Amino acid sequence: MSGILFICVACLVWAVDTLIRYPLLGKGYSAGQIILFEHLFLTTLFIPSVFRLLKKLLTSDKKILFSFFMIGGVGSALSTLAFTKAFTVLNPSLVILLQKLQPVVAITLSGIFLKEKIDSKFIFWSAICIIAGLGVSYQQIFGGLSINKFSDIFKGNTPYLGVILSLFAVIGWGSATVFGKYLQSNQFKTNEIMSGRFFFGLLTSLYLLLGPKPILTNLNQLFFKDILLLVLLSGVIGMFFYYRGLKRLPAKVATLAELFFPICAVIVNWLYLNSTLDWIQIISAVVLVFGSTIIQIRRY
Repeated sequence: MSGILFICVACLVWAVDTLIRYPLLGKGYSAGQIILFEHLFLTTLFIPSVFRLLKKLLTSDKKILFSFFMIGGVGSALSTLAFTKAFTVLNPSLVILLQKLQPVVAITLSGIFLKEKIDSKFIFWSAICIIAGLGVSYQQIFGGLSINKFSDIFKGNTPYLGVILSLFAVIGWGSATVFGKYLQSNQFKTNEIMSGRFFFGLLTSLYLLLGPKPILTNLNQLFFKDILLLVLLSGVIGMFFYYRGLKRLPAKVATLAELFFPICAVIVNWLYLNSTLDWIQIISAVVLVFGSTIIQIRRY
């Protein structure tokens, strides 16, 4: 029972993350500013582990370095940037619900890169999840049909762009799961993978300094206070409770407990951010969460 409680606390903490991340965007801060300083603070917290990992990486092959880039540069920096940017053009609840497509991506890539077996039932439930994902974002998809050219999607902050950014985060985080498993199979410990994730994420985030918009301007104490709060909530406290719970539970039970996250996040967003859903989206969300759960349970 305590294991389930720990994971539920972690999910609640991750859901509350939206109440900090979304208002930061509303205050005029860019997604790039949030991601850069989020990774800077996380890397600083893990600096002893980072130095030990770098010594180990000096004798590692290219596949290991590429894997760390995938979990850090793509999975952490670019995907979190896309996830945060999607909040500015799309209902935050939709952004979160679309992330339930991650198991489809992760298991598909596991079959390609890790040679894990994929059966017909996985394909069936994947199709269910994809259809449900279309149902969750049907308003944005049909709204995008009015766009004359594909390039027009990227000229403004269209809801269609929000769906694309959300799906990029799905693919990026799904890929990070696969390459994280690869690193675990090569005897890398959890703290090494986490510190490498944050460090490579920081290195990738540095490209934001070269962007057309100044990223080091308009910063103040309130901004850094909110970023530190994000880091402590999602990066430290959330992960602490999650791994404490994971030690006490079978993987299947932990997967079911994780359902508390999208449910809690949607409720929090509905109550505090007025991010409402219509009945088609609610039904599609239930089907998506159910299908995603079936896929994750069948993995083990």
